[in-house]
Amino acid sequence: MDTEKANKAITGKTLAHTMKSVLERIKPEAAYFGAKDGQRTAFIVFDLKEASDIPSVAEPFFQDLGAKVAFIPVMNFDDVQAGLQQIAAS
Repeated sequence: MDTEKANKAITGKTLAHTMKSVLERIKPEAAYFGAKDGQRTAFIVFDLKEASDIPSVAEPFFQDLGAKVAFIPVMNFDDVQAGLQQIAAS
């Protein structure tokens, strides 16, 4: 998160609202908060059902906090097995 925008969000008491509204909507499996590279950082694990959901997840963080947002697709073990079965079938 951009330090200056996040500082304003904290003093203006909007940081918690932004985080809570997004987290309530995406219902994450896990959410962790800390510092990375000297910046406030959140790691949020959730099920992105459709790529078209990306703007509704990312925009509050961009607009309210000046955050950099990265989406990293990952799989659970069942997904890996299904993918390997597809390779074996071809």
